Amino acid sequence: MSLPHAPRINPSILSADFVNMQADLARIAAADFAHVDVMDNHFVPNLTFGLQMVERVQATSPIPLDVHLMIDDPDRWAPGYAELGAASVTFHLEAAADPVALARRLRDIGARAGIALKPGTAGEELYDMLGEFDQVLVMTVEPGFGGQSFMPETMPKLRGLVAEARRRGTDAWFQVDGGISDDTIAQAAAAGADTFVAGSAVYGADNIEAAIEGLRDRARAASLEL
Repeated sequence: MSLPHAPRINPSILSADFVNMQADLARIAAADFAHVDVMDNHFVPNLTFGLQMVERVQATSPIPLDVHLMIDDPDRWAPGYAELGAASVTFHLEAAADPVALARRLRDIGARAGIALKPGTAGEELYDMLGEFDQVLVMTVEPGFGGQSFMPETMPKLRGLVAEARRRGTDAWFQVDGGISDDTIAQAAAAGADTFVAGSAVYGADNIEAAIEGLRDRARAASLEL
């Protein structure tokens, strides 16, 4: 079964030029969302953007923001990203005290609510909560740094989550993040992903718009195997 929509490509601005962020956001106007990685140097060993920076990105981006919070205490901080206008806010199951209540709060504010799983977290931990989320992010690298290699061993977890969501009749999007490239996107699409975070595969290309469309084409072709 093919996807009922074009695969979504969300370039990670972690691979953008931070000095020329507005220009690099304009270069990905053909994408679906700008993926913004927020890291606090506690939940993951890296420090990136905070609320103030994301607010500026929101003000200048030609496409909606897909914010991925790799932070401690998202129950406290995640609503602020929804309030500044992010279209989607994803937090980690491993970090949230009450993921269902937080997801409902994000939705009440007006954002899509996403939940992320590290590679070592079993998908079954999420099964009973699947109906609470608009997006499930299966990390295909250990979170914290860009440029890592795709972990194919995460694909059975993705397949299981997609199958369980279908069994329960939920319509969550399934996102993958980490090592997504021309060579790996087909594996993730064949496993059921429909939303793809790509950093260097987009920003490292000579023709960014063509790179985005090429990733879409590869994901679309692989989805025909579903």
